[in-house]
Amino acid sequence: MADYASVQALHNSVPSFAPYVPVALLPYIAYTLLGATFALAFYFSTLPNEKIPARELAVASTASLLGGFGVVAMFCTVGVYV
Repeated sequence: MADYASVQALHNSVPSFAPYVPVALLPYIAYTLLGATFALAFYFSTLPNEKIPARELAVASTASLLGGFGVVAMFCTVGVYV
């Protein structure tokens, strides 16, 4: 096991974290994803009832995924990094 000085030197030599997505784009990504979620939710509410709800399942799953990523992007936009 390494001693503290060597671990500290290793820690100081590693580059800082840099996100793949620029932080300045997060509000636009959040707005786009959440807007698409609300549009799909409106579309979902206007679909006719069917015996096998394959289209409903696809629309609801897509809206759920977009909403989840949109909420995370919005949280990161306001400074709550999750």
